[in-house]
Amino acid sequence: MRNRTVRPRRRRTALVGVGALTAGLLLAVPQSAEAANLVKNPGFETAGADDMPYCWEKSGWGDNDVTFETTNDAHSGGRAMKVSLSRRTDGDRKALITESADCAPVVSEGRQYDLSLWYRTTTPDASITLFRHDTTTGWQYWTDLKTLDMQGSWSQATVRTPVIPTGTDRITWGVSVYGTGSATTDDYTMEQVPDVPPPVTCTGTNAQCANGRWDVLPTRNPVRSMHSVVLNNGKVLLIAGSGNSEVDFAAGTFTSAVYDPADGTYQVIPTPKDMFCAGHVQLQDGRVLVMSGNKAYAAADGSHGYEGYKDSYLFDPATETYTRTNDLNDGHWYPSATELGNGDVVSFGGLREDSTGSVTAERWSDAQQKWLPSSQVNQTWSFWGLYPSMILMQDGRLFYSGSHVFGNNIPGTGAALYDYDANTVTQVPGLQAKDERDQSASVLLPPAQDQRVLTLGGGNIDTNPDAGRLTDVIDLKQANPAYVPGPPIPQGTVDLGDGKVEQTGAQGKMYVSAVLLPDGTVLETGGALHNRADPVYETSLYDPGTGTFDPVAADPEARGYHSSAFLLPDGRVMTTGDNPGNGSWNHNVSLYTPPYLLKGPRPQITSLIDTEWTYGDTQRITVNRPIAKAELIRPAAVTHSSDPNQRFVDLPLSVDGDNVDLNVTSNPNLAPPGWYMLFAVDAGGIPSLAKWVHLTGPKSLTPDTASAHIHTFANAPKAKATGPQKKRTSEQVPTTLSGCDRHYGTANTCVPTTFPPTVKNTPTSRCTWLSQNNYPRLKLNGADDPLGLDADGDGVACGKGDLG
Repeated sequence: MRNRTVRPRRRRTALVGVGALTAGLLLAVPQSAEAANLVKNPGFETAGADDMPYCWEKSGWGDNDVTFETTNDAHSGGRAMKVSLSRRTDGDRKALITESADCAPVVSEGRQYDLSLWYRTTTPDASITLFRHDTTTGWQYWTDLKTLDMQGSWSQATVRTPVIPTGTDRITWGVSVYGTGSATTDDYTMEQVPDVPPPVTCTGTNAQCANGRWDVLPTRNPVRSMHSVVLNNGKVLLIAGSGNSEVDFAAGTFTSAVYDPADGTYQVIPTPKDMFCAGHVQLQDGRVLVMSGNKAYAAADGSHGYEGYKDSYLFDPATETYTRTNDLNDGHWYPSATELGNGDVVSFGGLREDSTGSVTAERWSDAQQKWLPSSQVNQTWSFWGLYPSMILMQDGRLFYSGSHVFGNNIPGTGAALYDYDANTVTQVPGLQAKDERDQSASVLLPPAQDQRVLTLGGGNIDTNPDAGRLTDVIDLKQANPAYVPGPPIPQGTVDLGDGKVEQTGAQGKMYVSAVLLPDGTVLETGGALHNRADPVYETSLYDPGTGTFDPVAADPEARGYHSSAFLLPDGRVMTTGDNPGNGSWNHNVSLYTPPYLLKGPRPQITSLIDTEWTYGDTQRITVNRPIAKAELIRPAAVTHSSDPNQRFVDLPLSVDGDNVDLNVTSNPNLAPPGWYMLFAVDAGGIPSLAKWVHLTGPKSLTPDTASAHIHTFANAPKAKATGPQKKRTSEQVPTTLSGCDRHYGTANTCVPTTFPPTVKNTPTSRCTWLSQNNYPRLKLNGADDPLGLDADGDGVACGKGDLG
């Protein structure tokens, strides 16, 4: 995966005229001093040192043969810069504005800049690349902005930078050549975009405009859904299977529903198998691949735990029906599911048909539309746990973030880089309290180009401590990436059975949800203090730019185990589910309206020329007023705090009045193929309604298609890469893996194997806690009473005779 390149055909639907970017979207505004060219020696006319023009330097990396040449084949004047690659194994080369205080343009935080240059190219593999100077850490790569068309005659390329991040005082830029051929460039310009923020008009109360608003819908979710998948028609697939009900399992009653946000209705869907705790992911054609599920509930006598079956299904949004695929090679109850840059899907972990941990990796071939036999899938024979969060990196490797479900983390540091092609695993350091990140959430922060991951919250169902407030952030652009501590999750209130009280000390939450929002923030919401008990009421917005949380209005509904939260195409967030240990289920559905939807009218995408996009494209939209950014957000496929495919992909802008050209990454690993929600966002952070676009690779390769521009980030970890383990069939795991003692109550009742630390180790204290948490009558299953809850031996735990 790392070294594979995808050479997509680019569809150029946008033609930008000469001088189109002089004033960005505000063409009617007279030019100001902001429009002065900030590039020194923009036409290479002034000579400098080392055979390079003044204020320009040679840059690049990798194994390639390069020639830098100042040529008289100029667009204007007598000089232009030509960069040629005659041989390339990897890397790129570029002429870059010199990274110095004398030459690098000064920029202001929070502003944007229009970049323009004239060019000729003999390769499709060239792009405008941007670097920034951080006042703390120095110069660093920032992002690729625009893939250049092959052009035999002089053509102008224009693009707008993202908003200048906090702590950035200068930038440099140039054209990267990352394929054999040449790029000749001339007449660079850089102009600050006039800052005219849109008016802000609060359309709610002051509190709502600051913190958003939650609404509990009048219609309840008809199924006990624990899996939520946003479909490419804007509807939501809610999968329950047996809904954690052994009665329904025994009866073969398996359910799903499709929710339509447009009218608030649900359509219950026939479901062929118990997809309770399956894995799922959207394929590039919009269908949903559902893998494994529940073959059997854990036995009360401890003879076996939960069992995962080998079945796999496809759900078609157009017909709202399931069809069966070929089987997986192994059972996988609680598997991961990650789409790769070529549309394949890889899956790890979960429980087999015999309740042991699966060490078999699975791969879905999108080309063959089937699961490949295990002999055709690279195997490390590693047990990655349950719902391991495996996030696709820009070079095709997978980052295991340390978020998982049930008990302790995997051996080692709790986070790792997995190289599928090399079949090696490399430990990544820094994750705090790695064995208390059960039911934590991990998310690739906006934008995906920044390659930073946030992991937050978590607990441990084996030891059942108070869930924590820890967060960790890792920058996968670093040569030797390591987690660093982030800010603690803000505290809210917790219901310990006697009403809500303020959280104290280090109390945080597990079962936390994290949702990417179109303004570039992350909504974290929901959770509980302990395993399937003690719901926490707290919601915050995390700003990746400042690395801070902003507490906002909290969901009024409990959202612990088997809850989910996800972004809708209208910019709101939907939350559903909660399944406490007493076996009850919360069917109420909440909708969160973020503050950005209460600050005035939304920008509109008034036209979209094409919904079929390919990598390296420039696609044109029209808008009704100025926007500051646009992005693709992958629709959610979330369960148990886990959605490793969630991502926000920046689309750098080229602006000509109300016409905005969106520049699509050439790298499918940054935006795996499929359907995405396209949002346009104004300077006040207000998003448009989403438009659906379909991003895919080319059907055929041509000489003018661009290859993926991949960087060598995270290529020098200090830990030793390890190869496959000795071949084995499975990993032994305890039958109490779910943290529930099955000697008491029905299968969907979870009496904890370890009670919260505030509960004394006595039958009376435990029974009091169970009563406070609304547990039903607990029949003893069999003769064993490991928690000592049936002192009088009448077969009922916590009865009157047990508390004397």
